[in-house]
Amino acid sequence: MKNVNNMISKKRYSIEQFINTESLLRASTSFDNQYTLYASDRSGVYNAYVTSMDGSTEPRQLTHSTSNAIFPVTFLPNNKSFIYESDEGGNELTHLYLQNELGEIKDLTPGNQVKAAFFDWNKAYTHFFYESNKRDARYMDLYEMDIDSYASKLVYENNAGYHIHAISSNKKYIALQKPITANNSDIYLYSAEAGHEHLSPHEGDVQYIPLTFDEQATYLYYLTDENNEFLQLKRMNLSTKEVEIVINETWDIVMAKFSPNYQYLMYALNQDGKIALHVLDAKTNEQIPLSNFPNGQLNSVSFSKDETQMALLLNSSDSPTNLYVYHFKKQEIKRLTDTLNPEINQVDLVKAKVIRYPSFDGLSIPAIYYKPHIAEGDKVPALVWVHGGPGGQSMANYSPLFQYLANHGYAILAVNNRGSSGYGKTFFKAADLKHGEVDLADCIEAKSFLSETGYIDENRIGIIGGSYGGYMVLAALAFEPDSFEVGVDIFGVSNWERTLKEIPAWWEANREALYKKIGNPYTDTAYIRSISPLFHADNIKKPLIVLQGANDPRVLKVESDEIVEAVEKNNIPVEYIVFEDEGHGFTKRENQIKGYKAIKEFLDQHL
Repeated sequence: MKNVNNMISKKRYSIEQFINTESLLRASTSFDNQYTLYASDRSGVYNAYVTSMDGSTEPRQLTHSTSNAIFPVTFLPNNKSFIYESDEGGNELTHLYLQNELGEIKDLTPGNQVKAAFFDWNKAYTHFFYESNKRDARYMDLYEMDIDSYASKLVYENNAGYHIHAISSNKKYIALQKPITANNSDIYLYSAEAGHEHLSPHEGDVQYIPLTFDEQATYLYYLTDENNEFLQLKRMNLSTKEVEIVINETWDIVMAKFSPNYQYLMYALNQDGKIALHVLDAKTNEQIPLSNFPNGQLNSVSFSKDETQMALLLNSSDSPTNLYVYHFKKQEIKRLTDTLNPEINQVDLVKAKVIRYPSFDGLSIPAIYYKPHIAEGDKVPALVWVHGGPGGQSMANYSPLFQYLANHGYAILAVNNRGSSGYGKTFFKAADLKHGEVDLADCIEAKSFLSETGYIDENRIGIIGGSYGGYMVLAALAFEPDSFEVGVDIFGVSNWERTLKEIPAWWEANREALYKKIGNPYTDTAYIRSISPLFHADNIKKPLIVLQGANDPRVLKVESDEIVEAVEKNNIPVEYIVFEDEGHGFTKRENQIKGYKAIKEFLDQHL
């Protein structure tokens, strides 16, 4: 048997080289159809950048934060000023900021413990709508702000825990979603004249997710899995209440919206671990062919205001996110960025493959598999990756951590255990009130697939995950202590009783739905403690590394503090890394480098 350090890859790269690959988020277009605004971490922290849509200019940095991540959301009509969102050290209390053409910055939504998010423009682009919990920390209200005076007024007061999804262009209607459980929700239509109207009376578990109105506010477009395993796009005539199917696919439709002048209707399809974009002629409902489109995964899309172009962010498992512009008349797509570190040759990276394996009860479990370059006759260690959630999904995205580990000889199987989204409503709710049990069993069964490849060392398989996936790491070590050789916990829940009681105030609308998925910490205390690794930490006997953001509002730092302290009492190797300037996720390059390097060094030593 050969050690991982002797494994052969085409070329080895450092974590610094992988992290110095640029990461892009949130593309939007200017009002004059000339520029694209987006977020990039090229400077080491996410900042706002701009580039011309025809590719004639190099990207230019517009903000210069060295601490807090900045995520631009829209230009103003003057095409010089723009609005961005930013929080403090990852605490998720985002404010809206305006940066004008002189570089001057104004906090548009000031206040302590206030969270705000950009919502949409009005039809004339003289005002924009935003959500804020400044009136009641539990609920997001809808406001309208004038871009001349920056005075705002309350448009909709949210006193019942609705999610605000759309406002009609004539401002007559607001479409609301009311979550009941993670599998069941309702649509309400609000107007000043009629108040709240329930549009989706039903029995049983059915999802209803409002998306958008047509230009005349005749129809409300929404997603639903009513009488179907997957989410379909339907529309309701708001006068007659007649419903018709707009798009029916054999996978979930996860997004749909109109172009600025309603010429096109675009939708995104979650197709077996990949988000694919489709564009329809809004009048005929016919598909618009997207010629010469790269085989990439959609991250973001924004139409130019004249609807001749769209800016997209696309990536794949072996290619980081890049900015593209598609021209409809020319049927051409142009890549505007090259984000992969030039020191890395793409042929040295690994392409992910979608696989399936049977679980303990025969249920087919989908997973994304990253196979390293392996010399003939060698056996390599492997990691089972568990995504966040509950109810998240691993997709064939570019991951610098996965590529770094695969480049150094580790196979990675990103499991979509039962309870994951993207594979139908039956699969999604199959782990409800059984978390840390059946979903954990799915992860353990992944070892059989890995062992049967013939090139994975079955005695060197670890488990790794973040957030809910971090919980699954701790659950594996505590409840099935012989199942994996090591655990890598990235801000995972150790005590569900505390986490469910201490969820952020602005999650109030989802509190009951989360209780019905995991359990109620006030009435089901014995059960909640039975699935919480902290109360069973004396069973942990395999090496563990824990990474945590000090400002995390979802999984509090005490969750990691206490599990580390408990495992240390077992005289088991345990490492603990805390990032004082991060929240629920690590956005700064220097922190990613430190954390990912520590993970590999831990694995090299213990796996």
